[in-house]
Amino acid sequence: MSPSRKQRRGPARPSRRPPSRHSGRPGAPPKQPGPAPKGKAPAHTAPPAPRAPPRAKVPALPASTLAARPGRWLWTCRAGFEAHLFEELAWAGAEPRLLGEALVESDAVAGQAPAFARVGHQVVATLTETAPEVVAEAAARAVLSASGRTPWVLQVFTPDTPRGNALAPFAESLEAAVAARLPAERRVEDAQRAREAGAVLFSLCVAPDGVTVVGAVTAREAVSLAPGGRRRMRRAGDAPSRAAMKLEEALDGLAFEPGRGDVCADLGAAPGGWTQRLVSRGAKVVAVDPARLMPELTGHARVKHVQESAFSYAPDEPVDWLFCDMAWRPLEVAQLLAKWGRRGWAQHLVANIKLPMKDKNPILLRVRHTLTQEGGWEGLTVRQLYHDRDEVTVTAHKLK
Repeated sequence: MSPSRKQRRGPARPSRRPPSRHSGRPGAPPKQPGPAPKGKAPAHTAPPAPRAPPRAKVPALPASTLAARPGRWLWTCRAGFEAHLFEELAWAGAEPRLLGEALVESDAVAGQAPAFARVGHQVVATLTETAPEVVAEAAARAVLSASGRTPWVLQVFTPDTPRGNALAPFAESLEAAVAARLPAERRVEDAQRAREAGAVLFSLCVAPDGVTVVGAVTAREAVSLAPGGRRRMRRAGDAPSRAAMKLEEALDGLAFEPGRGDVCADLGAAPGGWTQRLVSRGAKVVAVDPARLMPELTGHARVKHVQESAFSYAPDEPVDWLFCDMAWRPLEVAQLLAKWGRRGWAQHLVANIKLPMKDKNPILLRVRHTLTQEGGWEGLTVRQLYHDRDEVTVTAHKLK
């Protein structure tokens, strides 16, 4: 695990947090769950696991980027995960179509956004002109025709691929050219303020092969407020690894986050990247891991290191937040997190789930079922964040 800080907020910023109840590397999981803090927990009978739909037949990526169809939705993803996103959308009955690297088109999706989608926008227009001035003029007309009198914010991005990233200079110049053609009085500069103002987020996806897609989504419904879903977190100088950037990005998407006075449990904590970031916010942390923590956390006044397996650990009393980032089998981690939810040991959950090389979507289906049906976690989100690789980040709460 390891940390970093948000782009728009300094480390000393007072953290968002809910009302508080208080003013790694695990060993092999035991055959029996750990005891409940107060008395013996009642026997638990798990609901039957869901049956995965038939596997989708995913076509090969097209040789050149295809034009997105107006009215449909354009989704971006991590390069190499197009097939997983395609299958998610196919299981949702959204008739997906591969457009190119990191780009998938589909019908609208009801309910939760696909786990492998970084962002999704409804297609307003697809432009195939190549002259910069012509593209800018056509994109501005498309935005004006769809915006009405609603406040708006404009973002431009390229697919997160080698060919897409090579178009970054053109994308930057296009953003300025289009913005200059739009009415400034309704423009919202910051995406976070756009969500608060109920503005529409217009996106220009500058793709290879001369394809530019104009998309729109209300900021309040956006999967991510970062252009293309690429929320780059800065790696702090004291961050021991990439893992803390995953935590920072996960917290960046929440309405509130742990802060001073909150008690957090960090399962599989060593070497301490997530614990370090939580402590920096003023939280108290129970770090559970048989391995050692980094030296600066050893003996820290707000860190209690419990050197035992996360699978056998039971808290003395409920905590505000449960965090988990363990390199362990996904279904066993999901069962562990479900136990915490079922027994009411935590109010809020942020966890990273490692995925197998194959069968990612069937595993995610079972992870969702385990957390909600067996654990009773509510408001579940499952997303492959920008800093995630073969993994997803889940968040949830348990307020009852």
